[in-house]
Amino acid sequence: MARLDGRAFDQLRPVTLHTDFIKFPEGSVLITCGNTKVLCCASVEDGAPRHVPEGTGWVTAEYSMLPRANRERSRRDISKLKLSPRSAEIQRLIGRSLRACVDLRKLGPRTITVDCDVLQGDGGTRTASVTGGYVALALAVQRLMEQGALEESPLVDSVAAVSAGIVDDTLLLDLCYEEDSAAQVDLNCVMTGSGKLVELQGTGEGRPFTLEEQRALVELCAGGIAALRRIQQSALGG
Repeated sequence: MARLDGRAFDQLRPVTLHTDFIKFPEGSVLITCGNTKVLCCASVEDGAPRHVPEGTGWVTAEYSMLPRANRERSRRDISKLKLSPRSAEIQRLIGRSLRACVDLRKLGPRTITVDCDVLQGDGGTRTASVTGGYVALALAVQRLMEQGALEESPLVDSVAAVSAGIVDDTLLLDLCYEEDSAAQVDLNCVMTGSGKLVELQGTGEGRPFTLEEQRALVELCAGGIAALRRIQQSALGG
């Protein structure tokens, strides 16, 4: 099938990573994936949550969308006096994904919080948050190393994420909003740079899907994540 933007079935939307976008955080990046734009800021604080073993650090995330990030205005979570279930689920995903590439013992008794704020949503905001969030995290770690606060980097791998789906019985990588809305099957994939799966979120929205289709979608995502990893490395000067 012909895609709205003319991409091949296995092609990412144009991706840019604008690092040090904000002055004050230890790490910040504006990630743009097609028309989706997410600002990711990593902040370092001394101390860790009480559930974390003594001497060990923690990495967590928060996620939100600006009221006009979408086609219609949405209410801010603070106006509802609670986090929306969708935002809560997504920020837990981001946190789990980022912790998958960190040795928390080497981080020491400190917390890094990665705030992911969607400025414009056009599909794939959670996957963009993971991909951009890793870059913000890596920049924060670089700053800690430069300051002498860390002797050894706690980053043991990288992490990135992308979506894939089945639209009109055709496998497509990196769905935009219109494709996502029409998808029969939608899958979000998080992988490390070494090719290990961190998390899969797959849904048969229009029909059930087979294990063979799931495998094909994951392989499609793996190719996209390899490309995202190269973009991350370039943004980090590697």
